[in-house]
Amino acid sequence: MDAQGRGRADDVDPADQWVLNPRTGEYELRLSPSAPQSSVPGPRRGAPRSGDAGGNTTGTARRRTAAPGREVPPQRRRRPAPEEPVPGRRGRRPEKKPKGKRALLWVGGSTAFVVLVAGVGGYVYLKHLEGNVSTTDVGSAGSSSFKKDEAFNILIIGTDKRTGEGNEGYGDKGSVGHADTNILLHVSEDRSNATALSIPRDLIVDVPDCETKQEDGTTKIIPGTSNTRFNTSLGESGRDAGCTMRTVKEATGIQPDHFMMADFNAVKTLTTAVGGVDVCVEHAVDDPKSHLKLPAGESKVEGEQALAFVRTRHAFGNEGDLDRIKVQQQFLGSLMRKMSSSDTLTSPTKLVKLAEAATEALTVDKAIGKVGTLKDLALELKKVPPKNITFTTVPVIDNPAEKVKATVVVNETTGPQVFDMIRNDISFTEVKQKEKKEAAAVAARLKGEQSEPSEVRVRVMNGGAPAGSAQQELAYLQTDAGVTKSENAGNAPAEVAKTTLEYAPDQADQARALAEILGLSGAAMKPGESVTNSQGLPTMTLTLGKDFKGAGVKLNAAVKKPDLDTESTADQKQCAS
Repeated sequence: MDAQGRGRADDVDPADQWVLNPRTGEYELRLSPSAPQSSVPGPRRGAPRSGDAGGNTTGTARRRTAAPGREVPPQRRRRPAPEEPVPGRRGRRPEKKPKGKRALLWVGGSTAFVVLVAGVGGYVYLKHLEGNVSTTDVGSAGSSSFKKDEAFNILIIGTDKRTGEGNEGYGDKGSVGHADTNILLHVSEDRSNATALSIPRDLIVDVPDCETKQEDGTTKIIPGTSNTRFNTSLGESGRDAGCTMRTVKEATGIQPDHFMMADFNAVKTLTTAVGGVDVCVEHAVDDPKSHLKLPAGESKVEGEQALAFVRTRHAFGNEGDLDRIKVQQQFLGSLMRKMSSSDTLTSPTKLVKLAEAATEALTVDKAIGKVGTLKDLALELKKVPPKNITFTTVPVIDNPAEKVKATVVVNETTGPQVFDMIRNDISFTEVKQKEKKEAAAVAARLKGEQSEPSEVRVRVMNGGAPAGSAQQELAYLQTDAGVTKSENAGNAPAEVAKTTLEYAPDQADQARALAEILGLSGAAMKPGESVTNSQGLPTMTLTLGKDFKGAGVKLNAAVKKPDLDTESTADQKQCAS
């Protein structure tokens, strides 16, 4: 295209090029009637409709797509606003805004994580957003890929590093960027619920040895530290986000799959992009340290004021970090409601500003740094209802080793219960599950005669359970369950999310007996082939997945929810006090 066809750069608003298609719920590139057709291949069209002779698409919405490496025609001039209807005439009836068309991606801020709308355009624009995102290679600290059919854990990290224009007055001067705010987001396998677990920065933990990637491509092992604050797991001695992920695993037993990290700019730019976030305080606030001034009741904050709201420690509660975490969770819930509101989701201008602001402030692990993965992640996250997104904090008590209380340690009574619920993919809210009817053939796997436990032959493999689980389960089967013809077969070829039992058709009676002992569902029973055990006899294969709850614990056993005073959900409106 020649220069005359391009238009001036300041005439073009990217948001004006994208129009919501009410039939599909997706944003599409709308070209002007006189615009030349793009040379980029688009989706194949069918036969021309009546009135569109020859399949002419002039004036219709066209999806913006492009193969990698292909150029996309530049943006057109902004289309003139439609004329006002003549007085006395009936104007065009406005289109109804479709509901439920959401695509949300959760990203980290300096004090919380926020939502990035990923449905603003086609491939080319998402590739542009991908270019905004910084990535870190965390190696074996996380998952090598994102899997849409499994539960997943994302560690959200907000640093106190003073980067970006206007941030000179925030954070510790010269800070290398510690893990100032941390939220472990668990999203359930069926996407019915999620849990956002805040981890206090002053929690005493053991930071393990950490392998980090250097700029020259080499690796460096950074020695761990015992009995130290959680926030030192990032930045200290050159530690990267992978070190923080390893520290979470060490402290909670929960494996983060991915991470997202941002600094102060995330809160400022994102709240501005959505036009402010509604907050509520029980009493008027005038904090000279954070420069936060708010009247009692409801207010709208954005930019610098929003950052001050989530950073202040002296305006609420006991002026400690735990009280600040509660305020941050309330703020986050309000921000999520604003992000998912119709005035945000149906505004192309807001979506573009939001996407640009979020991705420019974001650093993620390489496994989710690609455009396709980010979009897949967004589409999975949009499925979780806000009423089933629980905010809570690691249960803690004051550090008994200190006379002057400055740090906290895990409450050994309730902490392990919370960690177990997240590991076992159990919701903190009462989720009304959709009725799941297994196919008749699947349900029938549990019906029929059962062999005596002593006649059951099975080998046990570890396919994602904690180390040593296969041997522990074997000991239980042989000693307590009477399954004496069992043996340890070591590690499975690959990790699996769910425990499975594979058996040959003539072993169905044995499979049903073992399913009764272990609490297996019909879906966990996999008719297939038998293998040969160490005695040369046909045997079944039990593969312990990530859902394994411990030796002798049935997989269908309920987990008791602990009583927590730091629990709320994303749909609740609360006032900070």
